[in-house]
Amino acid sequence: MPPLQRRERVMNRDPASPKTASAPVTPATTPAAAPAPLTPAASLLANLRRELAAHPPFAQMAPEHVDRFIAASEQAYFAPGETVLEPATGPVTHLFFVRRGSVAGRSGLADAAGGFEYEAGDLFPVGAALGQRPVTATYTAEADTFCLLLPAGQMQALAAASTAFGDFLNRRVAQFLELSRRAVQATYASQTLAEQSLEAALGSLPRRPPASVTPETPLAQALALMHERRIGSVLVTAADGGALGILTRHDVLGRVTLPQRPLATPIGEVMTTPIQTLTTVHTALDAALLMSRRGIRHVPVVEDGRIVNIVSERDLFALQRLSLKHVSTSIRAATDLDALRAQAGAIRRLARNLLGQGVHARQLTQLISHLNDILVEQLVGLVAARRGMDLRQACWLAFGSEGRSEQTIATDQDNGLVFESDDAERDRPAWLAFSREVNEGLDACGYPLCKGNVMASNPLCCLTPAEWKARFEHWMEHGAPEDLLNASIYFDLRGVAGDIELAAPLKALIVERAEALPRFMKQLALNALARRPPLNWLGALEPREAGGRKLIDLKLQGTAIFVDAARLYALAHGVAATSTRARLEGVAHTIGIGPQEGEAWISAFEYLQSLRLQVQLAGGGDVAPDPESANLIDLTTLNDIDRRVLKESMRVARRLQQRMEMDYQR
Repeated sequence: MPPLQRRERVMNRDPASPKTASAPVTPATTPAAAPAPLTPAASLLANLRRELAAHPPFAQMAPEHVDRFIAASEQAYFAPGETVLEPATGPVTHLFFVRRGSVAGRSGLADAAGGFEYEAGDLFPVGAALGQRPVTATYTAEADTFCLLLPAGQMQALAAASTAFGDFLNRRVAQFLELSRRAVQATYASQTLAEQSLEAALGSLPRRPPASVTPETPLAQALALMHERRIGSVLVTAADGGALGILTRHDVLGRVTLPQRPLATPIGEVMTTPIQTLTTVHTALDAALLMSRRGIRHVPVVEDGRIVNIVSERDLFALQRLSLKHVSTSIRAATDLDALRAQAGAIRRLARNLLGQGVHARQLTQLISHLNDILVEQLVGLVAARRGMDLRQACWLAFGSEGRSEQTIATDQDNGLVFESDDAERDRPAWLAFSREVNEGLDACGYPLCKGNVMASNPLCCLTPAEWKARFEHWMEHGAPEDLLNASIYFDLRGVAGDIELAAPLKALIVERAEALPRFMKQLALNALARRPPLNWLGALEPREAGGRKLIDLKLQGTAIFVDAARLYALAHGVAATSTRARLEGVAHTIGIGPQEGEAWISAFEYLQSLRLQVQLAGGGDVAPDPESANLIDLTTLNDIDRRVLKESMRVARRLQQRMEMDYQR
């Protein structure tokens, strides 16, 4: 056991009492023994239960299991500067719960990670206690510190009895993230217009046998089946149950009535094929996105190659007056800027509703980017039609967060244009004027003009394919500070409107050339390391003070670190993915990290994205938040869970940067 100054049964004294113990204490040199089966006084038990219930996992545990933790624990006091645990102590014999004060970890592996700190409500060292091994760092009390010490044997027994306790020990960070997501869901639930979570797997939705026929079935029989069951579609399946096609009520007019098809016609001649399907492991949000992108109202659900259900738009949004399909359809139907401006507000309202449903940040930012794409495409089409521009000769490019499909609500413009021409100087003025009108229209819709002028109306961002390639190659060959900044924005590109294929050669060039230029990759790494997470040398959050607020920039000091690292490793290893999550997943195995570390990168990034969305949507209304303050979080407004997960996410960011330093600064 650690060299304790004072150690006692938990029922003897509360940490609020004087430090000079009048109750008996166990000498520091006495080996730990299994606690006697004593029962704390009722009043002390009630006070401790309330205290522990403020922290996970005790809030999720049954009362009898919390009481069991208390009864089996001893209380220990550590003076400021006193060693709590160190590698020389040997295998960890107790799990520590901090009641008051704080404990810092440093030296050994902890120094490499910059140190860390445990505060009131924290359990430590979980990994060493579970593995019955020595700690790898030295733990020191930072102030007068009181801890509850649960013997390792009792910890294992309690973990077996309490699922909540066992899951927390084994999935600590994941549990914090889930608790945080639930808190957000509860906060926004009153603002939500839908009751069904779009996070639900399609396999969990109520199943009803889908109406199906064979390709040889006469139209008359298929239509009669639809009428009898009062359904809007009928599936066409093969003998093995596989999907061949579908006929919907909306298809009948164009494919049967107007062409005057005889009702004896086999349905296989008029069905829609190939059919869009999803599996039972896809989510309701996946179905909603597919319906929006394909302009369809029904999605068959497949399990082991057989259709087991069919999900309709009505199923997903029966109770939701503002749906993804409704917003996307309204955007596509907009005929002027005023209508698009109104739909931009609807995008923000929908995002708030889905945040209330508990939709994850990755899916929510993907959805926001998808709807923003539709709005951009519609605006580009309207302006092109009015100006007589041929969009078959050009492609509107999205850079930055939109290029990665990771847009939040507060986002400015990062875009460009690639156009084909045999005389660029002759045609460029017309494309610049066209782009200027689109940029101004987007600004009116709540997407501010880029202060760095990364917009298609800038002549440097309105180029032919050959000009774009030359510009990208120049940045990679020279690697000046401005070139590296440009690469961090432009190299996350995607075609949004016009001839999308014009973007493909540019994306391919970036992946092919960057991988072959180690000097450029090292410069890109050094540029990425210029941003640092807001942690002090102990690993505690270090906000900046402003007007009585304790502020952290969740973008520049948080998500940008993961975005830069993901881009760096993806380019270095030829991973063509653009989104941060896909890049991290793609490189994790390549660079030889364990699955837990890779999951930590992704979870930390997506938590920070979720926190950004909470900040941006907190104001309500349809108006886009101010980009200047949209990513600033005041630590005093965070609950205990979010503050802990934020600190852990920033520690993950620091460890990721340390890997970059090892890979590129040696």
